[in-house]
This record gives sequence, C-alpha cells and structure tokens, in this order.
Amino acid sequence: MNTTATTRYRVDWVDYAKGICIFFVVMLHVNDLVQNHVKEIGWLEHVVLFARPFRMPDFFLIAGLFLSQVINRPWRLYIDRKVVHFYYFYLLWMTVEFLVFDARHSLAEGASTAAIAQNYLLRFVNPSGALWFIHILPLFFLVTRVTKSVPWWAMWLAGAAIHSLQPHTGWVVIDEFAARYIYFYSGYMFAQHVFRIADWALRHTRAALLYLVGWALLNGALVQAGWSGLPGVSLFLGYAGALAIIFTAGLVSKVSWTKPVRFIGEHSIVLYLADYVVSVVVMRLFLPFIPDVGSLALTVTVATVLGTVLLWQVLLRTPLRFMYVRPDWLHLVPAKPGRVTPAKSAASQA
Repeated sequence: MNTTATTRYRVDWVDYAKGICIFFVVMLHVNDLVQNHVKEIGWLEHVVLFARPFRMPDFFLIAGLFLSQVINRPWRLYIDRKVVHFYYFYLLWMTVEFLVFDARHSLAEGASTAAIAQNYLLRFVNPSGALWFIHILPLFFLVTRVTKSVPWWAMWLAGAAIHSLQPHTGWVVIDEFAARYIYFYSGYMFAQHVFRIADWALRHTRAALLYLVGWALLNGALVQAGWSGLPGVSLFLGYAGALAIIFTAGLVSKVSWTKPVRFIGEHSIVLYLADYVVSVVVMRLFLPFIPDVGSLALTVTVATVLGTVLLWQVLLRTPLRFMYVRPDWLHLVPAKPGRVTPAKSAASQA
C-alpha cells in the first residue's frame, strides 16, 4: 500500500473509528460497574447492548489494518514491538489493579496468601477484567506472523469456523481468540479493500448515510430479538457494524470540532489501560449527585475518558511515566530516537 495514502487515510478516519469504539468500550465497563454497584439496570444498558455486535469486532479489524507493513520485520524487532510492548503494559496495569482491588478484597474475605498469589499468577495466562484486550493482542500478532504462508482463504475459513463454534471454556484467551481473531485477520488480509470502501464512503455521503440507517435498524432489531449472538448472525453483524463505524468515522472526520474523537482514538490504549481504575474513583464522586442509573453511567463514562487522559498527562511528567512509556532497558531492539514520544507512549504501537 502507498505509504502517503496510508498516512492520509489514518488521519482522515482510522483514529476516529478507534475513538468511537473506545468510547463504547469505556461505556460498557462503566455501565457494568455502576449497575453492579447500585444493583439496578439503567437506560444506558440499551445502548451498550446495541453496540455489542460491533464494538470489539471493529477494534480488532482496525488493529490488523497496518500489520502488512511490519509483518516481515526481523523476528527480534517484531517480538519487541508487537509482543513485549503490549505484555509490559498488561503485566504492569494488571498488577496495579490486582493489588488495589482484588488482593485487598481477597484479604478482607479471609483468603490465604497462597490463594491470593495463585490468583495473581493465573492472570498471566488467563486475564480477568477489561485488560484481556491488551493480553490477547500479542497472540494475534504472533499467530498471524507464524501462519502468513497459509492461504488466506484457509485462515479465513478456520477463523469463521471457530467464531461460529462460540466456545465457552471459562478461559478468556481461548474464548476471546475464537470470537475475535477472524476480525483481526480480516483487517490484515483485506486492508486495501477496507481503505477503498472507506474512500468510497467519503465520496458518497448520501449512500453512506442510507447504509447507516439501514444497518442501525437491522442491528437494533436483531439485538432486540436476541438473535445477534447466533452463529453466522454474529459474524455478519460484526462485519456490518465494523463497516458502519468506518462510514461514521469518515463522515465525522469531515467536521472540525470532532477532533477530540480522533485524539482519544489515537491514544485508545491509554484509555484502555486506566479506565477501570479511574472509573471506580469517578463513580464514587458522582454517585451522591445523580440518582438516575443511566445518566450516572453516561456521566461517569465521559468523566472517565477525560480522567484517563488527565492521569496519563500527569504521570508522564513524574517518575511514574513508566506506566505509559516502556523503559529503554526493556526493549529487545533499541527504539530509534523520536520514534516513541511521550505523547504517543503506549498507543504508538497499537
């Protein structure tokens, strides 16, 4: 793919698409947190359910879009950028969450030190909570690199098959790999087609809007009927929803005041890392003032997005900047000067 064209497309819509998706992801986490705390279902649950068929499929499809540019790098460099990078941030933030929330709760319930340690070590292979995305992304990069000589149609059929099987083993890595890899691989293999479709939508606004209306009605109807998770239907809605987000991102990118959407998309990993920690604090701040559950969840969602960005910017200026910037001594291959700036940090290699 032409490098200049790729850069232009990234500016125009890719980060906007990621921004839309990360907002829905934070909304999901916050809504669950708020509803579990107050023991009541709010109106925002309908929005969360509507977004379920496309929220993560689009995220993973976009994550695979630029892989073709780096997949043939030397193994050492590839492992450094696509495996060590993400596992560093996963292990770091998983440890923070575990110590602040899980370990303290387990101690209060009288759990033994051995049981707490075992639970912590289990998180290395079986992530718990929102950070599973950071944990599984390196696995997608590895599998795609190892199988790059396998015919694309065989990989796609295999991905579609395991997606349709919908395994529920209790192991997050296995279940989420089966559910999500097909979209990541599609982003990698069909990147040029995705960019062409996005370019078409940018040039045909009315047609894109008509598609969005039809998709929204169909997606909403299938979710309401309880059919969105059925084999085949879920795969169709995943692709259809990803296309809808791409169209929406293209249209939104034409409006100058929507640049904050692009900003949070460009730094989506930053939000993903800290949204749980921040949302717990923010929820307690707003809880006494907003009685309506749905409104509380939406307010906390917006405040969490802002709070994660603020936390990131503050910590970058302290000795705790390693929470967002991988130390030089943890690079298998030294980073080129200026390649990873504090402004990009954890998000730069997503």
